[in-house]
Amino acid sequence: QVQLVESGGGLVQAWGSLRLSCAASGRTFGSYQMGWFRQAPGKEREFVATINRSGGVTYYADSVKGRFTISRDNAKNTVYLQMNSLKPEDTATYYCAASQIYGVVTTRNRYDYWGQGTQVTVSS
Repeated sequence: QVQLVESGGGLVQAWGSLRLSCAASGRTFGSYQMGWFRQAPGKEREFVATINRSGGVTYYADSVKGRFTISRDNAKNTVYLQMNSLKPEDTATYYCAASQIYGVVTTRNRYDYWGQGTQVTVSS
């Protein structure tokens, strides 16, 4: 089992940047595929990005491709989401999640563990 805690959210102006972090407990962080999702008020939770166990393979939602970068540091049990050129439509609660499935995982029901989320608000 792994516990996840997100941090780094906040209020930022459009075109600004934020870096989210997700710290994982336990010694098995490197055995999980990691992902970031987001949920805006009144909307479904949607996939943002995912990264494989070694950090060598990443995949992004079209809406964030070219602006967001997911990375991980297995020595620090942490996954990151660097968000650049933020837009008001990026406003949401951002969640990190861990999956035991191998391969690119973009559907939320294939993730086993979730953090509590961190709020990102982008003003226009």
